[in-house]
Amino acid sequence: MRGRDDGKRLGAAELGAELGERATLVQFSSAFCAPCRATRRVLGEVAGMVPGVTHVEIDAEKNLDLVRELDILKTPTVLVLDARGRVVRRAAGQPRKADVIAAIGEAV
Repeated sequence: MRGRDDGKRLGAAELGAELGERATLVQFSSAFCAPCRATRRVLGEVAGMVPGVTHVEIDAEKNLDLVRELDILKTPTVLVLDARGRVVRRAAGQPRKADVIAAIGEAV
């Protein structure tokens, strides 16, 4: 999980789902992306393990305006949001479970 997106915030309107009470894992995916399936599994497991954390998956192809606004260049891309929707970490490619858990630590 790498750097921050200073000043970027996302809410329910952009995500199509409510923010998690403590953090939100936002996954940008595409239909034929094999690593996206593995990422979905990892993020789902982490969200299930950590109370107050939600996993939201967004179809990059159907949300091009948001993809452009957030400078999403490949799928999967994962954004970790704090409780207020501020982007605290992002990663392109399939993240490791330990890295996701560490990034949530920054968000809460």
